[in-house]
Amino acid sequence: MITDRELERLHKALANRRRIAIVRYLKSGSATVGEIAKSIKLSLKSTSRHLQVLSSAGFVIAEQHGLYMHYSLDIKSNAICAVRSGIF
Repeated sequence: MITDRELERLHKALANRRRIAIVRYLKSGSATVGEIAKSIKLSLKSTSRHLQVLSSAGFVIAEQHGLYMHYSLDIKSNAICAVRSGIF
């Protein structure tokens, strides 16, 4: 069960159109910060900041692949389960 505090954090994470765009982009699979930034037309620094917010809220996970960090949706997280179950 998701607590009110967790739900508030999830809402805050998705209260930004850029972060929503990142989540939509990652639905197709993992990507690097550069790939995400290019797709949503945002700087690397801003994209990294948005990814940090999404990661803290449980939407995104990061994995090191060689020299690059790849980001993907954490399909097992409470955040994604909340979205799928219609809590939002």
